[in-house]
Amino acid sequence: MAPRKLLGKVKSPNQLTRIMKSGQKGRRKTFVFTNGCFDLLHPGHVAYLENARKQGDVLVVALNSDESVSKLKGSGRPLNPLSDRMQVIAALESVDYVTWFEQDTPLELILKLRPNVLVKGGDWRPEQIVGAREVLSWGGKVRALRYIEGKSTTRLVEKARRS
Repeated sequence: MAPRKLLGKVKSPNQLTRIMKSGQKGRRKTFVFTNGCFDLLHPGHVAYLENARKQGDVLVVALNSDESVSKLKGSGRPLNPLSDRMQVIAALESVDYVTWFEQDTPLELILKLRPNVLVKGGDWRPEQIVGAREVLSWGGKVRALRYIEGKSTTRLVEKARRS
């Protein structure tokens, strides 16, 4: 089987809404949703996304827009623009679709997509996860996945600046 084209995994929020609605009919697929900046990909991200993929049939990763990353992480971030971050995340075998959101949180996108499973890293308690209450309200599941200590983009950026 030939690998999928990377950019074929990148979908606008509207395209992804249509895909998810059609995928939840007939042979029911379990859509897993996660989000983040994913500014500088590291082994912690890769392990996290592989684990997220195991929570269902289809993994959707939503990336913060550049403006949203700057608000969250401060000036100088993101290191990589959204288009580059989407391409890198799309290259991962565990990821089925990549999209983005412009708001400070992904709540609006979560409400639009209505995933079956919402996941975040273990540094988040389930009750802190944006969209958790809403996903649970329609019968979905919320998971906080194991956090890999010592693996973070912030730590990598600090190390690079010290060098």
